[in-house]
Amino acid sequence: MKKYLLVISILCSAFSIKADNKKDSIEKWSYHFQFTTVEQGHPAFNAPYTGQNSLSNEQESALSVTSTLFLGRKLWKGASFYLNPEIAGGKGISAALGVAGFPNGECFRIGEASPAIYIGRALLRQHIAIGNSEKVSQEADINQLSGEKVPSSRITITAGRFSIADIFDCNSYSHDPRTQFMNWSLMSNGAWDYPANTRGYTYGIVLELIKPTWAIRISEMMVGTTANGEVMDVNIGQARGETIELEKDFKMKGHPGAIRLLGFHNLSRAANYENTIALFKSGVDTSLNVNSQTTYGGLKYGVGINFEQELTKNIGLFARASWNDGKTATWAFTEIDQSTSIGLTIKGTKWKRPDDIIGIAGVMNGISNEHWDFLYTGGYGFIIGDGKLTHYGAETICEAYYSVQLFKSFWLTADYQYVQNPAYNRDRGPVNIWGIRGHVEF
Repeated sequence: MKKYLLVISILCSAFSIKADNKKDSIEKWSYHFQFTTVEQGHPAFNAPYTGQNSLSNEQESALSVTSTLFLGRKLWKGASFYLNPEIAGGKGISAALGVAGFPNGECFRIGEASPAIYIGRALLRQHIAIGNSEKVSQEADINQLSGEKVPSSRITITAGRFSIADIFDCNSYSHDPRTQFMNWSLMSNGAWDYPANTRGYTYGIVLELIKPTWAIRISEMMVGTTANGEVMDVNIGQARGETIELEKDFKMKGHPGAIRLLGFHNLSRAANYENTIALFKSGVDTSLNVNSQTTYGGLKYGVGINFEQELTKNIGLFARASWNDGKTATWAFTEIDQSTSIGLTIKGTKWKRPDDIIGIAGVMNGISNEHWDFLYTGGYGFIIGDGKLTHYGAETICEAYYSVQLFKSFWLTADYQYVQNPAYNRDRGPVNIWGIRGHVEF
């Protein structure tokens, strides 16, 4: 931990030194920093049996920490480069296992608690104007150059290493687990098995056609060699993920809103659930392992819809719904084949705390019949599996949080999540999960 704090101190110092040169940072450089820590826990709950991927039914708590330095550099006209060194440490409750809609979006499915340094993003972005469109000045933000004027009608190309969720399925009220809802199935469409390694990053390219009131974006991204693995598969002819999204912005009674339609298509080595069960029953392969398939041919496709609407200056509404075919093993995000969610966020203006936010949301996750049969037979994915799933039930989650801005760059959040039927198992739970989140950003 001392080593971790030393690195954070160095990053903060570097930021402070560079940030003093305002003229240079506005014109050519972008420097931002974030530090987030989440403490979560739950009391003991009813569970007559437990498997290797189950949420522990005993009282437990866990701490996760992430810190990121966001560096940006203006290049030629319309182009910029961004580099994000990141440190992550700690872990989620039960090593991030046992709940498909896992309660901490800031932790990974990595059991190692020691801090690790890695490059999260290294990407090139190019804006290309369409016609003589109006130029819009950007404000300072993460991976965005302050003062840069971008065309309101443009083609934007993003290439390199990044998270596809940085660009797709965004939502003003429910997308960032560092400042908003923390549950995995509230930060993105739950059934969208988006290409990523275990930390959420991959390599690829995104093309966007952006107009003042609508946009269309498509991507080609690498997928892992194994389910939720670190190594990405270079055989893009047989292993890759494609996503397309249509976005329409509008106003309702003067308040902004947006709707986004998403579709995805993934190819990988993901095992087919029915084939895996057949091999198990025939005695050819009794492992029931989703990584047992060594040949390509795994296909997963699905759709999602994402809606947001400002109701008043202080209240925002959001909703999502998503589905995938559920015939092959989940390969990257989480083991959800159908998901619906809805929620509200409220600013604290009425009680004279305009920078405070209250959020409340509900989400219902489900799986396909093939996925249920796999878990019923005793199979394990990379995040759930209780050894059997005799009594299936939709995984229903409610989350509520209160975020307080204590200082200019520091937010403290109290969070509560209620999980009914964790990992779709009516024999286990319900679970009450509490959480405290500290977030620094400047």
